[in-house]
Amino acid sequence: MVIDVANRSELRKKCMTVLYQMEVYDKNKMQYNVDDVIKEATDIDNEFIKEIVYGVITHTKEIDEIANKYLDGWTIDRLGNTDIAILRMGIFELLYTETPPIVVINEAIELAKAYSDDSVRKMINGVLDKIYHDKGDDNA
Repeated sequence: MVIDVANRSELRKKCMTVLYQMEVYDKNKMQYNVDDVIKEATDIDNEFIKEIVYGVITHTKEIDEIANKYLDGWTIDRLGNTDIAILRMGIFELLYTETPPIVVINEAIELAKAYSDDSVRKMINGVLDKIYHDKGDDNA
């Protein structure tokens, strides 16, 4: 099956929106249903979106620990909600999916170019690049 790259980029944007919204709800201690947040953000029922969103939710603790290890002098909770969503998504895809690392990093950078400032974009790029290189050949 051929995957439409442009379509995947749009789906990642929707994933970012869902993760952003959930981060806002979490920080404000508001209850929500993940499937409802997904339905609000997208008009389609898509397995890729569910895989990414539920994967990030399932692995948030590990993802944040990894992010904090590579965020030089920072912690993930100091980033903006959009930046957190992009970084968590990128780390999840790098570590838990078969998506080629170059695609994951490029997609995260494109989202950061559109939604984050330049210094955060560079930070996200640096973190994902370090994770990719430290992951080494054992998982490649």
